[in-house]
Amino acid sequence: MGRGCVFAATNPSCICIKANAQSCGECIQVAETCGWCNFLTVGESKSARCDDLESLKKRNCAVTKIENPRGSINIDKNNPVTNRKKDGSDKLKPEQITQIQPQKLTLTLRSGEPQTFELKFKRAEDYPIDLYYLMDLSFSMKDDLENVKNLGTDLMKEMQEITSDFRIGFGSFVEKTVMPYISTTPARLINPCTGNQNCTSPFSYKNVLKLTDKGDEFNRLVSQQQISGNLDSPEGGFDAIMQVAVCENQIGWRNVTRLLVFSTDAGFHFAGDGKLGGIVLPNDGRCHLENNMYTMSHYYDYPSIAHLVQKLSDNNIQTIFAVTEEFQPVYKELKNLIPKSAVGTLSSNSSNVIKLIIDAYNSLSSEVILENNRLPEGVSITYKSICKNGVEGTGENGRKCSNISIGDEVSFKISIESQKCPAIGKTEVIKIKPQGFTEEVQIVLNFICDCQCATKGEPNSDKCYEGNGTFECGACKCNEGRIGRLCECSKDEVRTEDLDANCRKDNGTDICSNNGDCVCGTCECKKRENPAEIYSGKYCECDNFNCDRSNNKLCGGHGRCECRKCICDANYTGSACDCSLETSTCLAKNGQICNGRGTCECGLCKCTNPKFQGPTCEICPTCPGVCAEHKDCVQCRAFEAGEKKDTCKRDCSYFHLIKVQDRNSLPQPTDQSFPLTHCKERDANDCWFYYTYAIRNDTKEVYVMEHLDCPAGPDIIPIVAGVVAGIVLIGLALLLIWKLLMIIHDRREFAKFEKEKMNAKWDTGENPIYKSAVTTVVNPKYEGK
Repeated sequence: MGRGCVFAATNPSCICIKANAQSCGECIQVAETCGWCNFLTVGESKSARCDDLESLKKRNCAVTKIENPRGSINIDKNNPVTNRKKDGSDKLKPEQITQIQPQKLTLTLRSGEPQTFELKFKRAEDYPIDLYYLMDLSFSMKDDLENVKNLGTDLMKEMQEITSDFRIGFGSFVEKTVMPYISTTPARLINPCTGNQNCTSPFSYKNVLKLTDKGDEFNRLVSQQQISGNLDSPEGGFDAIMQVAVCENQIGWRNVTRLLVFSTDAGFHFAGDGKLGGIVLPNDGRCHLENNMYTMSHYYDYPSIAHLVQKLSDNNIQTIFAVTEEFQPVYKELKNLIPKSAVGTLSSNSSNVIKLIIDAYNSLSSEVILENNRLPEGVSITYKSICKNGVEGTGENGRKCSNISIGDEVSFKISIESQKCPAIGKTEVIKIKPQGFTEEVQIVLNFICDCQCATKGEPNSDKCYEGNGTFECGACKCNEGRIGRLCECSKDEVRTEDLDANCRKDNGTDICSNNGDCVCGTCECKKRENPAEIYSGKYCECDNFNCDRSNNKLCGGHGRCECRKCICDANYTGSACDCSLETSTCLAKNGQICNGRGTCECGLCKCTNPKFQGPTCEICPTCPGVCAEHKDCVQCRAFEAGEKKDTCKRDCSYFHLIKVQDRNSLPQPTDQSFPLTHCKERDANDCWFYYTYAIRNDTKEVYVMEHLDCPAGPDIIPIVAGVVAGIVLIGLALLLIWKLLMIIHDRREFAKFEKEKMNAKWDTGENPIYKSAVTTVVNPKYEGK
């Protein structure tokens, strides 16, 4: 039997075989696990040569005969990342500083086999910075302009702490110079401001100062700038950003860190808004500066956000939006759409602009995010980041590392995989770079699209049918219009290129079920040594000798074998016709099949009621018994009483009832030739009734004694007299006990009184209220003479 491919998606052998590869080149593009055997058994199909390596070895294909080319990685340029100090003596040019390693690689890709390499990134200390300050000069920014006039020298001093190579430039913008964005009356074109305000003529974008390392020059030129004005609230800042991004030479951008500070207190116009001024031509994304002025604002619409994102990314520009509190939500949403951008809150007069720039730069530079250009069709790339303190990221987080300080080194594991060879050419180039940086890694992709043995092919070989193919890698690679193992078939005859597929049943892997040969898309079944044994079927999937056996006989000797299944004779069934349909062995003592509690299958009872068991389903260890089972029905039919009195006709008409005079008249077990059960049951009044239950000739018979056996009732008078006498005696006893207790209590009290009387002592003191009747008077003058 051949290998099945039920789980073809995870079975490498199935993947290889089901691809039906007709050449070595086709085989190695199926999956990395597939190999091509240059030598197999004579007559075996071409597609059988393509299999997983282990299966090929098991099929006795020598390792030296297996074509299994592997991909490789070659590092072409690998300059180490730069290590230098800001205060060091080695002053390097920007192009001499390396922050990413390696710089160029060549990858040889085989389909399904990823190639993984490590990329290192290290933030270089004292890395040069170009900063371009783009400012809104509409009238609402008047007080902001005053604070920006000294920005050049002040910012130079602050940036010295970060880099010794810093350049700064300045540009300004207002709005498109057409209605309804500005007033086009002659007077307003000269001075768009109202009242006594002296404003300059409106303009779209002006490059005031290209990037320079002279802060004084910045201050001087900015001090000469004047506020302008426009009519609507949103400004034309997107036009200015586009020109700053694409006009590299006029702005003076170097291949260093590029920062664009966009300062405004208003919103922005974007693509489509130009229709208000009759401008419908999309922005072309090209430089249109003449004498440092944008000259095509009236001709091209505002750029779209996506267009800006592309140009800022292509030119490695990191944007800092310095906007007032009112427009923070708008620009934060814009920040989410523009990679490597930041938003800072600008005070009402721009007094905090230096701190805002420093904080935004530190935020942007502390994060590195890798990006790649468009990948060739069929090529995929995955990233895994290994950041500070060993923190790892995968998926989208695998592209970036955060909280990177100057001098920190992080690395990325990058895997590139191809699923197929390119349609045109065998070499592609992709580039990977950190967002906002000019450095990049160039990766040259070469694809393995054929085997090495294909170079030794024999065109129009005699080994192929009538020279209709090239014999390469041990098989015939057919010429145009020919197919088959030896190119023996014509496409016009067979009308399919996958001949072997016509010989595989249910999209399996075995050709002709391994019981025949595929000849031009049709199975020719093999012959057996025993002429009585025959393979048959469209895919040779049937035979008449591989059916189930019983007692060492094909189909148990009770049927015939057709397409590996037994067709049983009458009265037999089962996969091997070993199941008899006779029921005599299933009869119970009561004459019923399986006691009416099961089914007879293959001469054996299968009890359907789980309570019954035994060979004929007659044993019931947990059943209450026949007597208890029929008690209620016997009671309702014989005595019109019991729980089933109201449903007697419906539930209890399944037996024949016969009444007898006394117990002696009931049938006796010794007198009967059929099973009989004697029953004695008690009703709700404690009366006993006697009956028998039997099944005779499939008829259920119940003999019942027609009189209930009730116990005699009790004599009421003696019981009542006894109860009354008992109550009287108990009452008298209680009275005597109470009287006795009272006598005892009185005697104890009297004895206590007598004792206290004898122990009493009477006080003989004078009466305090007594007064004598005699009064004695003393003469004070009497001296006793």
